[in-house]
Amino acid sequence: MPEIRPVTAQDLPAIALLFQRLLRSEGVELNALADYMKTLFLEGPNYDPDLPSKVHVRDDGTVSGFFGIFPLVMEYAGKTMRAAVCGTFMVEAREDDPFAGARLLRDVLAGPQDLSFTETSNDLATALWRRVNGHVLPDYSLEWLRILRPASFVADRAAERVPAARLITPLLRPFDALAQRRKSNWMGYVPEASRADAFSDADVSEDEAAELIPTFLRQFALRPQWDAERLRYMLAEARQKALHGERVLRVVRARSNGAPVGLYLYYGDAGRLGRVVQILSLPGREGTVIDRMLNHADSRNMPALRGRTQPALLSAMMGRKIAFVHASSTIVHSRHPELMEAFTSGRAFINGLAGEGWTRLIGDRFA
Repeated sequence: MPEIRPVTAQDLPAIALLFQRLLRSEGVELNALADYMKTLFLEGPNYDPDLPSKVHVRDDGTVSGFFGIFPLVMEYAGKTMRAAVCGTFMVEAREDDPFAGARLLRDVLAGPQDLSFTETSNDLATALWRRVNGHVLPDYSLEWLRILRPASFVADRAAERVPAARLITPLLRPFDALAQRRKSNWMGYVPEASRADAFSDADVSEDEAAELIPTFLRQFALRPQWDAERLRYMLAEARQKALHGERVLRVVRARSNGAPVGLYLYYGDAGRLGRVVQILSLPGREGTVIDRMLNHADSRNMPALRGRTQPALLSAMMGRKIAFVHASSTIVHSRHPELMEAFTSGRAFINGLAGEGWTRLIGDRFA
């Protein structure tokens, strides 16, 4: 009979091979990936023997599936809640055992946690989650895109398939400059100083960011209960995403008194699409933080930014010429109606740092 059990260090080479075959179109250095998975899933603050990551094992003892779990302590109405952040979920040879994925998911959801959620569910996994009463959260499940330099953006996207296309990017700068002179935000990006001229932004250290982040979460009814040590660990792990480019971590402050009003974290290089992991702000300052972030990316000659929505940001994104598309789903499962209501009403903080977006599994080469 197939078996589902907690992952061990001996499973990691097989899991790394599954990851390369099923989730990466380009090769990775398997030993480096296995070492990172050991750090991520079996050591440090992401390991909890009561909420372990799981493997699906065939009758012959070979690993055919994996579900990576990040334990997370959350707070709701003054009470501590245990959450299982459901990350990498993969099963191979589904035609040989079509129910392996369903068994693996059911086993994880039967754990002692108060709630479980994922932010990276594809269509196949979403169908499995729906069968076990998982609730898809539309307002958390959209990808947003803001184009800054349209010609460079087209070249960058073409380079994903034909790398030589990147060589023409410098030749397209006059077309991007023309788009900016037309002052049509749909055709490019025109900085609007009036929206954020009373604020400034600057690079921030991981230590200071770890102290600031909890202050921006107080507005959420259901939120992670992170201490500074845990946040420093996550931000340190998030330093390197070779496929996504340089990490940018900046705090936004009021010019009048230097008070912090928000923070943003994204990855990207000049001429490349930037990927936003997190936008945080005080209530009512969401638009200011978004504007400062767009201005910063524009100053670095980046063609566009993309990221994951959160309900708290949607209102501020309206009117800023941001497009939305669905690529994967954020899904939650809980036996507690009050927690489900916090999610469906948009009063829960998840995605990004409260997910797996900070890990090197998304965006690094392991070479």
